[in-house]
Amino acid sequence: MNILILNGPNLNMLGIREPEVYGSKTYQDLESYLHSFEDNYPVTIDVKQSNLEGLLIDILHYANDHYDGVLFNAGAFTHYSYALYDAIKSITIPVVEVHLSDITTREEFRKVSVIRNACVGSIMGLGFKSYEEGLKLLLKGRDEQ
Repeated sequence: MNILILNGPNLNMLGIREPEVYGSKTYQDLESYLHSFEDNYPVTIDVKQSNLEGLLIDILHYANDHYDGVLFNAGAFTHYSYALYDAIKSITIPVVEVHLSDITTREEFRKVSVIRNACVGSIMGLGFKSYEEGLKLLLKGRDEQ
């Protein structure tokens, strides 16, 4: 199974940005962790990150013809980007929303996910492990088909 892991704005600043929320591990640490999935699951992993909403939309459109599923951490775009919601709805492969922190326990504006209903599931609050649990959800969905 060919999986795209797509990370949105400010994820490249892990380890620097709000370590009390996101921890001290860096984005490079996250990438290494994500690629380790290839050793433990029947998957090929491709990791991409952008701070640009339009580029994230373009990557989602591209993913439709090149991947079997997407793990998507949309960062702050989660809370207001109807354009990303529409992009997810426009593709036919499953997308799982993932977040390092539990957005439901954070600032009021972060408690809303406008992309959640376009996704097949949502995993949050487990740090890096959110991605692995999201991957398990994608694999389970594939096995049920």
